[in-house]
Amino acid sequence: MVKYCGYLVRNEWLFQRGVEIGHPYPETVEDQMEMILLASRDIMGDTGVYRYTKLRHVKTPKGFKFWCIAFSSNDPHERLPATPPSEEKYLALKEALQKKGPPQWYKAS
Repeated sequence: MVKYCGYLVRNEWLFQRGVEIGHPYPETVEDQMEMILLASRDIMGDTGVYRYTKLRHVKTPKGFKFWCIAFSSNDPHERLPATPPSEEKYLALKEALQKKGPPQWYKAS
């Protein structure tokens, strides 16, 4: 079972981020996926984590599905570290997403 260590991000947060950077609100499924990719790249770039994170779809222990900006994975094919990141690597993203605590582990969905 593949797991990722990162921060959860809701679709609506990503859509709002996309609108804030000048894109129209998505109307179709294709528009939504494009907005999710654009907004996630933007926040990862702004916080300096783009080079060592990946956007992955995960589910919580209660079965809810979210996007995750992942720093680590237990799957070696992901080419991410197997251990959680140091605070210096995740702090800027944590603050931008207004999260409490370090990144958490989630199952891939």
